[in-house]
Amino acid sequence: MAWAEPWKVALGCIAFVVWWILAVFPAVPFLPIGRTAGSILGAVLMVVFEVISPNEAFQAIDLPILALLFGTMVLSIYLERASLFKYLGYLLSWKSRGGKDLLCRVCILSAVCSAFFTNDTTCVVLTEFVLKMCKTKKLPMLPFLLALATSANIGSAGTPIGNPQNLVIAVQSGISFGKFIKGVIPAVLVGVGVNIVLLLAFYWKQLSDPRPDSTEDGVVPIEIQEAGLAPPTQDNKELTAVVVPSSTQTPAHVEESASGAHAPVHSEKLEPSRSSRSMGHASPNTGRELYERRLSMQSTGNAGAESPARSDISLEIGTGMHGVTARESITLRKGLASVSKKTRTKVWRASVYLVTLGFLAALLGGLNLSWSAVTAAVVLMILDFTDAGPSLEKVSYSLLVFFSGMFIAVEGFNKTGAPGELWDAVEPHSRIENIKGLTILSLVVIVLSNVASNVPTVLLLGARVAASAAQSNVSVAKAWLILAWVSTVAGNLTLVGSAANLIVSEQARTADVGYNFSFWKHLPFGFPSTLIVVAVGLPLISG
Repeated sequence: MAWAEPWKVALGCIAFVVWWILAVFPAVPFLPIGRTAGSILGAVLMVVFEVISPNEAFQAIDLPILALLFGTMVLSIYLERASLFKYLGYLLSWKSRGGKDLLCRVCILSAVCSAFFTNDTTCVVLTEFVLKMCKTKKLPMLPFLLALATSANIGSAGTPIGNPQNLVIAVQSGISFGKFIKGVIPAVLVGVGVNIVLLLAFYWKQLSDPRPDSTEDGVVPIEIQEAGLAPPTQDNKELTAVVVPSSTQTPAHVEESASGAHAPVHSEKLEPSRSSRSMGHASPNTGRELYERRLSMQSTGNAGAESPARSDISLEIGTGMHGVTARESITLRKGLASVSKKTRTKVWRASVYLVTLGFLAALLGGLNLSWSAVTAAVVLMILDFTDAGPSLEKVSYSLLVFFSGMFIAVEGFNKTGAPGELWDAVEPHSRIENIKGLTILSLVVIVLSNVASNVPTVLLLGARVAASAAQSNVSVAKAWLILAWVSTVAGNLTLVGSAANLIVSEQARTADVGYNFSFWKHLPFGFPSTLIVVAVGLPLISG
């Protein structure tokens, strides 16, 4: 594209610089309006300066990308409500073998979750758990925070729904979900492995942990047992339960020490009827047991009193079990209600997981990405069978607005002709058919991704890189996937290179432990890791 009129180029560049400053540095002292408002300001300036017309601005907003973002955010919200991430967190530390083992688990879990639930969502959900785990086990926090953030970025490169720039690439290129994964997944797997090796090499001494893990003795958190995630062992093949002192237990089950405190809580096998009552279930003979117990109490405690039937008969209610008094019936009803609520919860969680699997199957089947995501979100709202307002309030609408403003700002900047002229100067040296060109292109993408953010970089270069590949008789799909790989991993170079990094940093700063995960703590590992992982993965990209 040729240069536009000089006044349009000047005003368009000014508007884009304003957008860029407020997008990259949201806490600007002279205009502290935040990232979202800054994105809107940049878009408005493009229209006010007449760089683009109002109709062109509306047409620049990519609705399929916004719909896909919305659907995946809603899906992640319901998965979090269904305790998926909580169970994954428990499995993360179950029977671990020290700091090095935990670091590898954090990397793998973060990469897998980010591939299907976006890197930002993964970091939001897992950061707090990682911080608590490090505090409990007295492990250094920096290696684990780096492992979480860097692995989330690398893993998110593996699918079209892993991060926003991949969403843009998938929609603009038309590459199917299955072809996208097939072309990038080898680089992702090797990249995660290389990242783990680098983390261990950098922090080997700090990760020495002589303390035994709390789950080494085979005790599995009750949440995992209830979810059916605990592997079968000799200890949990039979029903066991934690016995807590209560007024209904006999003195044989509660031993008091000399100080009057209860003895340590212990586990024991429960008989069928006792276990069912202890776990909140009613056995088939509950009514009969209650009736016989009442008769026994009447015969021993009311020998000299008047007939026991005078008040008890009047308290009996129509429960379908002869001889059950009102108080006993209320207790029984509460137990049954508790069972019913737990059953409904388990069924609902299973439904959420099934809908998620159906969504992934639809993507693999080549159905429309955006409408598949929105359909899955609507199905989850219906299955919840309650007001969806509280769940929808958790959607990051500010992110959707930020993207809308960004689309307009980038389109206006393209109208000036500046990006096209700059690319024309670089393009002859950045063709992907040879190692030199691929290296130069990768360095350009890495720098732009950290200066202008990865999504604007993809919007600016995507079509141009694809066109260059077509002219060089190179696979256009491969060119798009190379751009996806490099722009995503480039987020690991600096702390501001990826929103996932900033999420981890901010949550660590505001957590109870108050850890300062700063730019300079991230850079010594992020810089070499990014260059090595990008270089190792590029030969594995296929189109």
